[in-house]
Amino acid sequence: MVSFVCDHCGKCCTSIGAYIKIERQLSDRDYYCKNTITGEVFPVHVVPEFAEEIDEEVISGAAGSRSGCIFLRRNPAGPGFVCAIYPTRPRLCREFRCYHMVIFNARGEPAGRMVGRADIRTADPVLARIWNDEVKPLPSPTTPRSDPAWLERVCAILTAHGYRGEAVEGGTV
Repeated sequence: MVSFVCDHCGKCCTSIGAYIKIERQLSDRDYYCKNTITGEVFPVHVVPEFAEEIDEEVISGAAGSRSGCIFLRRNPAGPGFVCAIYPTRPRLCREFRCYHMVIFNARGEPAGRMVGRADIRTADPVLARIWNDEVKPLPSPTTPRSDPAWLERVCAILTAHGYRGEAVEGGTV
């Protein structure tokens, strides 16, 4: 098993983050938010460096016009994005994985990632062909992690062609 490693692209926060809505502001750094998919209400605490910026958006009403999560911010220390409520982020965010398997070539180098239910992201044309011809036709599970037999079957197909698939477990977003 390989560990999930977030590359801070922000795509998850612009998609699933759209379902995180502020219900009530408690202080300049504390809010009650709601996951509009599950109805779960949870408290969040904004890290100090983003508190004023988020507070201004909430007061001005700009928070409601965002297409993604209000707590997603550009990383001031480098490329990508960061979460302004990372230590108190909701379960939806803690459990999210944007890829479920890393596929390695014969040299042990990462050659692709399985995303979604059974899609692949790869620049390797041979791996793309194998995936489209042999893996895609398999009935896909609701979630790859929920069907170990499906993952074993996919790994066997990859191994037969000189690749190695490793399911992603743990890690933090």
